[in-house]
Amino acid sequence: MTPILAFLAAALLALCSVLVVAASDPSHLQDLCVADKSSPVRVNGVACKDAKDIIADYFFFSGLHMAGNTTNKQGSNVTAVNVAQVPGLNTLGVSLARIDYAPTVSTLFIHTPVPPRSSPCLRAPSMLALSSQNPGVITIGNVVFGSNPYISDDILAKAFQVEKTVVDQIQAQF
Repeated sequence: MTPILAFLAAALLALCSVLVVAASDPSHLQDLCVADKSSPVRVNGVACKDAKDIIADYFFFSGLHMAGNTTNKQGSNVTAVNVAQVPGLNTLGVSLARIDYAPTVSTLFIHTPVPPRSSPCLRAPSMLALSSQNPGVITIGNVVFGSNPYISDDILAKAFQVEKTVVDQIQAQF
């Protein structure tokens, strides 16, 4: 190979390498986007505050350590943490949640001996990390047995393989 062809090959290789590097993904357009709830503009959920107006409180939530009220009909409580509570989560696509269960709701039918015997008095909440900026909560009992429009007793009895009287008893609670 002649020196000129070797030089051209090296130059072409260097040019292609630069083009490959330039074709990589640039940094995100919004590295930091704290939700501005007062803005009427909606960009990717909620508009962003000006970077000079951001304070540390926009990234903090102090309610996940407290148990929720479980004295309702479902015997559970969901404490959701999303952009509404922590504006710093805007455009990150994540949310957190804590689910508390009433003591009798989470009782299992399988008994496993626990040496310290602390399980009857301690609660075990569920801590969740969700890949959605604003997830919803759906309780199956309300949706199926308390739906509007009404779902036929025949369909529910076949789906859950129970008698119609059982379906009527459950629907009476909703």
